[in-house]
Amino acid sequence: MMPLPILPPSLLLDRLLQDWLQEDIGRGDRTTQGLFRDRVPVGQAFWIVKEAGVIAGLPIAARVFALLEPTLQFSPMVKEGEWCDRGSVIAEISGGLDALLTGERVALNLAMRLSGIATLTRQYVDQIADLPTQLVDTRKTTPGLRLLEKYATQVGGAVNHRMGLDDGVMIKDNHIAAAGGIGIAIEQIRNRVPYPLTIEVETESLVQVEAAIHHKADIIMLDNMAIEEMQQAVQLIRTASDRVKIEASGNITLDTIRKVAETGVDYISSSAPITRSTWLDLSMKIV
Repeated sequence: MMPLPILPPSLLLDRLLQDWLQEDIGRGDRTTQGLFRDRVPVGQAFWIVKEAGVIAGLPIAARVFALLEPTLQFSPMVKEGEWCDRGSVIAEISGGLDALLTGERVALNLAMRLSGIATLTRQYVDQIADLPTQLVDTRKTTPGLRLLEKYATQVGGAVNHRMGLDDGVMIKDNHIAAAGGIGIAIEQIRNRVPYPLTIEVETESLVQVEAAIHHKADIIMLDNMAIEEMQQAVQLIRTASDRVKIEASGNITLDTIRKVAETGVDYISSSAPITRSTWLDLSMKIV
């Protein structure tokens, strides 16, 4: 079963959308304001898919238009996360033409970006859909767009990894180097980390895996390991504890993700659905 995507609360979302609208509108929409002087007519528009993919971001687009005109009606014609073929009508909008025209670019840009992420995420998820391993995203996101990009991976079927540095402890290679070893790093952090945060350790060898097991890491990441070595690491961890979660990471592609999942890891983390995705082409047509 795919995770239920959760939208950011309006307190956060509206603040982001207002900033992006301000960026685009600047001192005023000269074209639209010049077109309508005394009376703004009410109109209708449709959103059309120009290439097949997974749709994401329609509730966010609706909010963009609502900030410009609260009475405007944005009616999705498909469900969030639904696969749509080229030519499909995915939304119907009615309201003042000034709001439709002024909000068009920001709303479409967001929906196209998020739909592109959801589409590629779905392709990764489909590769391991019959296995218990789950795909998780990373913090490799566009500054300012993290909340929405991680929302899009949920729509595509992935699970969110930590949202930021305050969500959990992840001891990576540079932390290990700075501390002087895995054991020292875990013990120092364990004495200071607030309950109930978990401690995850990135490992690159079986020796490091054994150290992470010995010092009771909650999650062990197997980073850039060959399949054979990863299989050995999974066996080591499962033999030592059924409590420790195992994550695989590093150079995950559509061609390799299934082989990685078949090693028995609980999670596979990849930045690819966000960093390698392209926008899904959508357009708005006023009737």
